[in-house]
Amino acid sequence: MPQWLAAGGMWQSIFALGAPLAEKVIRPIIVYFALVVLLRVFGKRELAQLNPFDLVVLLSLSNTVQNAIIGNDNSLSGGLIGALALLAVNYLVVRFLFRHRRLDQWFEGKPTVLVDCGRVVKKGLAKELLSHAELVTVLHRQGFDSLKDVDRCVLEPGGTFYVQRKSPPADEVAHGEVMSRLAEVNQKLELLLKQSRG
Repeated sequence: MPQWLAAGGMWQSIFALGAPLAEKVIRPIIVYFALVVLLRVFGKRELAQLNPFDLVVLLSLSNTVQNAIIGNDNSLSGGLIGALALLAVNYLVVRFLFRHRRLDQWFEGKPTVLVDCGRVVKKGLAKELLSHAELVTVLHRQGFDSLKDVDRCVLEPGGTFYVQRKSPPADEVAHGEVMSRLAEVNQKLELLLKQSRG
């Protein structure tokens, strides 16, 4: 057996807990609920990652709370126990909220309308701290050339954008159908004229 495998100190540093087991479970649970509440308070903007600043906040957030989750423990066992506690509490919370839809809606918040009937809702933009330029960027990412093409845009509680394209007016659709049918009739007439001449 290689010497590095036989060294007992190495195994102890990998698996020996640097903090009590109860602390390893309680820390992630407290951090989990604190982050959920903070993200609820600060809105959907961070979840949507609209600009580099929002992305930096999310990346830094995970690094910031790392020590709060694991404490001074750098052991493999401590990290695995912390991860298991996080996954377990998330599973339980999601199951609980699935059975209690009203509580889930309160916890997640309500969607924010940003564009309604083709018009920008300034109160919605102000509520989510979105600039007009950021809204246009979101629409471009969704495949829209301009605001003129958008009938409705909603920022969902999970940070995703629902964008609905403007449907053409009914008279415009009817005009298009009439024109296409006229084109078909014209083709058939031309075909009949060619056959009668031949």
